[in-house]
Amino acid sequence: MSIQWFPGHMNAARKKAAESMEKTDLVVEVVDARLPQASTNPMIEQLRKFRQRPCLKILNKADLADPVATKEWIAFYSKQKDTFAVALSCKKPADVAKVPGLAQKIAPHRGTAEKPLRMMIMGIPNVGKSTLMNALLKKRVAAVGDEPAVTKAQQRLYLGNNMVLIDTPGMLWPKIEHPTDGLMLAASHAVGVNAVIEEEVATFLAELLLQRYPALITARYGFPIDGIDAVSVIEGIAKRRAFRQKGGDLDYEKAAHTLLLDYRSGALGRISLETPASREHLLATYQPPEALGERAAPDVDES
Repeated sequence: MSIQWFPGHMNAARKKAAESMEKTDLVVEVVDARLPQASTNPMIEQLRKFRQRPCLKILNKADLADPVATKEWIAFYSKQKDTFAVALSCKKPADVAKVPGLAQKIAPHRGTAEKPLRMMIMGIPNVGKSTLMNALLKKRVAAVGDEPAVTKAQQRLYLGNNMVLIDTPGMLWPKIEHPTDGLMLAASHAVGVNAVIEEEVATFLAELLLQRYPALITARYGFPIDGIDAVSVIEGIAKRRAFRQKGGDLDYEKAAHTLLLDYRSGALGRISLETPASREHLLATYQPPEALGERAAPDVDES
């Protein structure tokens, strides 16, 4: 399944962000610590690099991610030019309190009443941008919700006398190149429900859990995982939770939804869907599907 989700307001948001980037000193990009690269918007990268703006990359929801994987991601980003990464939870005031100081270190030439530090907060839907904004300003200035794309308009806010925050709507990009990225984004609720089939997303998640975190399945649902596949995980959840439809058949849809909710909430445990190593493997082995009409011609023996 290839997942694509690009509502009209996101295209307008991209154009507005491109205009505002010129008057920005620093991009604060919020990503999901459980899938940092899959939740990094390539359009944001293009915009900030064109304007030569440094980036403070916040790996939010670090309390839900595998700490070993998160440490590897911090090291990965520290090697990139003009990129500074920190792992935190935007729901923890002590974590959020670190952000202004980190931003000031990255742009020490700004941050006075005469020349306030102008920070553009960006990221894909549902990664915690609005939560970060509200925590920084210590009041509700941005809508927060479980559904992606809650924020639909850009707003400019002041953090004391020496910092300006520019909040932008969550933006995905028109074409998600790697199908597994779309599935990871869907599992983490970064795309709208109308763009996904939950049973397929849950099956993808179950397969990944079997590969990397099998013990967490047994700990949460109470059945052994030896010799089973991803579909059997969904079936096992339905049986354990007695999810049945009218007529007695197992309710796979409800079981799939339960697995996704347990992952998103952290009830399953601390899970990362990708690591720098898995990302490198994906990029090295990915073969894009052939476009219609572009199939390679068969070899012809001209002897």
